[in-house]
Amino acid sequence: MADQHSPQEIAAKFLEKLRSSPFVMIGLIDGEHSEPMTAQIDDDQPNTLFFFAGRDNRIAKGGDAMAQFVGKGHDFFACLAGSVTTDNDPAQIDKLWNNQVDAWFPGGKQDPNLTLLRFDIDSAELWETDISISGRVKMLFGGTIHGDESSSHAVVGSVA
Repeated sequence: MADQHSPQEIAAKFLEKLRSSPFVMIGLIDGEHSEPMTAQIDDDQPNTLFFFAGRDNRIAKGGDAMAQFVGKGHDFFACLAGSVTTDNDPAQIDKLWNNQVDAWFPGGKQDPNLTLLRFDIDSAELWETDISISGRVKMLFGGTIHGDESSSHAVVGSVA
């Protein structure tokens, strides 16, 4: 697979894709299955994703975790490693609160089951599968796609 973009460009593309479809599968590295959650991005805290969850959510206990992301058009993939902790800072909750979150918590920001989880990303592996026009034509007719017609890949320590 040929890398068409720098790691920083691929990381920036990841954040762009995540903003347009903020859904990830995330799970602790404890044998439990991952689950879909909606990521909240705070531009002031790079390499961190936030999740509003119930206190009884399987990742609420925190620990080492992995998250996976697939872009809306299946043109971008990410695997993120890091750790989950609780961050119930009222200012952070206010900053990230939105109508979608409000719909899940009938008690609003004071809901006794509400917790804000932070996922600090230690490393990420990112794949952009933006196949060129010539590569797409070859795919239609069963041809071989060469590396320069394919995609970009990066292993990064930062997505910011």
